[in-house]
Amino acid sequence: MTEQDFAVPLEAPKYYRPDPSYRERSWIGDYQTAYQKFVSDPEAFWKARAAELDWFEPFDEVMQWDFPYARWYLNGKINITYNCLDRHVKNGRANKVALFWRGEEGEEKAYTYSQLLRQVCRLANGLKRIGVKKGDRVCIYMPVIPEQVVAMLACARIGAVHSVVFGGFGVNALNQRIRDSGSRVVITADSSMRRGKAIQLKPIVEEAVVNAPSVETIVVLRRDEPRVELHSEMEVDFEELMENEPHTCEAEVMDAEDPLFLLYTSGTTGAPKGIVHACGGYAVGTQYTTKYVLDVKEDDVYWCTADPGWITGHSYVVYGPLLNGATVFFTESTPDYPDAGIWWKLIRDYGISVFYTAPTAIRMFMRVGEEWPAKYDLSSLRILASVGEPLNPEAFEWFYHHIGGCRCPIVDTWWQTETGMHMITTMVGEPMRPGFAGQPIPGVFADVVDSDGNPVEPGNGGYLVIQQPWPSMLRGVYNNDERYRQYWTTIDSVYTATDLAVKGHDGNIMVIGRADDLIIVAGHNIGTAEVESALVSHEAVAEAAVIGTPDPVKGNQIKAFVILRNGQVGSDRLVSDLRYHVRMTVGPIAMPNEVEFVDSLPKTRSGKIMRRVLRAQELGMDLGDLSTLEE
Repeated sequence: MTEQDFAVPLEAPKYYRPDPSYRERSWIGDYQTAYQKFVSDPEAFWKARAAELDWFEPFDEVMQWDFPYARWYLNGKINITYNCLDRHVKNGRANKVALFWRGEEGEEKAYTYSQLLRQVCRLANGLKRIGVKKGDRVCIYMPVIPEQVVAMLACARIGAVHSVVFGGFGVNALNQRIRDSGSRVVITADSSMRRGKAIQLKPIVEEAVVNAPSVETIVVLRRDEPRVELHSEMEVDFEELMENEPHTCEAEVMDAEDPLFLLYTSGTTGAPKGIVHACGGYAVGTQYTTKYVLDVKEDDVYWCTADPGWITGHSYVVYGPLLNGATVFFTESTPDYPDAGIWWKLIRDYGISVFYTAPTAIRMFMRVGEEWPAKYDLSSLRILASVGEPLNPEAFEWFYHHIGGCRCPIVDTWWQTETGMHMITTMVGEPMRPGFAGQPIPGVFADVVDSDGNPVEPGNGGYLVIQQPWPSMLRGVYNNDERYRQYWTTIDSVYTATDLAVKGHDGNIMVIGRADDLIIVAGHNIGTAEVESALVSHEAVAEAAVIGTPDPVKGNQIKAFVILRNGQVGSDRLVSDLRYHVRMTVGPIAMPNEVEFVDSLPKTRSGKIMRRVLRAQELGMDLGDLSTLEE
């Protein structure tokens, strides 16, 4: 790719301008003024952001940069749960609702800040009783329920490093993550609810811990009746673990650079990457962006629809909102069950004012029609936000008109698992350009460059890069320093996001999509190699390649090209078997929508599959340079 390969459309830019009161009341104020203040003294900027948190011991230095490794808030001592819970209880929010939760069948739970703190301390004490200590890894594989949040916070309370795994992943994906992290404990539930059906999680865990020698204990939340039997030699009941524990537990004093969590993201080499985030910088980054980007206020009821198994759930369901003392709503409900009006009903019933969701969901609602949101009073909404993949102009328009009533700003956020926090958006109150995420937020130096690292001319495309460290940046890839260094060496001396982007003449950035072998399906990164490995593990398959093809709802769907072993014959039955095999191996989100049986795959002379050729053929595009093709 060169910067001439794509460019901004030639039609005149279209902008939506929020009512001036939004800028006047926003935490950020005028974007240009705030950004220039940051540029004039980045260290002072990040020192001021850190001052919004409580530190057990002050830091000596804001940042130390030894390329490509950064250390933030040196020698500062902190605990993120103290900042999420204790300080709010002490500062007048003890009886403010921290969490509202609603189940699929209408069950409701609410926790005030003081109640949530007590629950977290009880589980933290229970974990300590079974031997969990600072630095131990704990895998959390749970549905979207309050106990999932409690488990995350309880780990952080005692300095254990949590590794949350999305509850939709299958046995192999869970096993990989447990093994790589060396988790001593797995916290799970017997089942999750999905469109009125109970999905059994415990059998998946039981199979996943086979050949995972680090696991000593499985903690099981039993939701179903009759209660599922536990194996006494390894399994303990979640509620019994907490039952007789005290309501207080001193927050572990953590160095700012101590690891807070691991979160695995799909890689291009088969094995998922364990992204490491640190206690201090991550807390500063998520507190800052929740407040200043999403403009969360004291009286807001805030709903981010992400699963805590993904980074958006970590940063903007759990840590960021609680660091700001917000009232957080979350739900196990899917957006189309029991009907396509459920989310709009929840917004009305709970008075949601800040609503943060994914383009995939928006496109699904577009497909079923605006008559569904029209049935409900959505006047409580103040801010709309988007995450997970580029928000295409058509989805922006629909979201703006039919959900926001042409009055709510849309904050289209670009960031990654690796960044930990928002990096590029249109700040509340600024003119919004459909299709363009916006500009770097104060605190971030970003640009669009060519393959040599030179900034592209406005109107042209290139690679999206971050030019300077930021507090919530990944501190490493667990057990894989070489992979971490690649982020900073793919293009010399800058962080390469592996995303393609276009820089407009107005400074706004349009993110096009991934430049590497990842497929974004419904906002989730799926590694091509992970799906291909699952396919090849089937006895009928000799070789496989997968690509993403456009989908009007999910953004992309997965298509697989499969070479069968000698003697095997392609059939509709085999297609079903392969799709089911991927579903059970990796998870439903990775299941191919289409399988095509082929005799050969395009490869380079070194044997690398040229997926771009498959994509170009599938989409009827120019095949481009084929000089490295084997034949």
